[in-house]
Amino acid sequence: MQLSFLGGGRRILVDDDTGRIEYVPEFLEAGLAQAWFRALRDGAAWRSERRMMYDREVDVPRLVASYRLVDPNLPAPLAEAARVVVAAVGAPFTSVGLNLYRDGRDSVAPHNDHTDEIAPGQPIALISLGATRRMNVRSKHRPVRRLDLDLEPGSLLVMSYETQTHYDHGIPKSAERVGERISLAFRVRC
Repeated sequence: MQLSFLGGGRRILVDDDTGRIEYVPEFLEAGLAQAWFRALRDGAAWRSERRMMYDREVDVPRLVASYRLVDPNLPAPLAEAARVVVAAVGAPFTSVGLNLYRDGRDSVAPHNDHTDEIAPGQPIALISLGATRRMNVRSKHRPVRRLDLDLEPGSLLVMSYETQTHYDHGIPKSAERVGERISLAFRVRC
């Protein structure tokens, strides 16, 4: 099964024994999303990383940053985003990981969050800022489910803890011209 979603309105994409995935396209007002994007693009502690893949060290194809939400140096937009997402989702998030996709060459391979690093039963919430990018969500087991989501600026995607054992998610490279995008991934870390 393949589903594509474009446009407004809250959507429950999955809600069964494999977990729950919810998408809210206009979670943030456009001006606020744009202001947070600019502030974080210019002010977050971005770093490039390298990791082992297929027996060799490679560049991670995006810039990353991460913060504990109790950090006294937490950038103001992240503190504000944390308040908003905690109120909306009801989870006691403790950290936020940021990814900066500079253009269509930046990506993240299909993966699931490491369940040993996040609190059991707690969701992951993802706020998108900047340009719209496609996220692929694919089930690991039969029946095969595939969701292609265009994550719009100011949108919220919430994935339950259980989805991390049943689905992979990723942002593929794009041959199309795309602008910069920042994702804010809120988690309850162990």
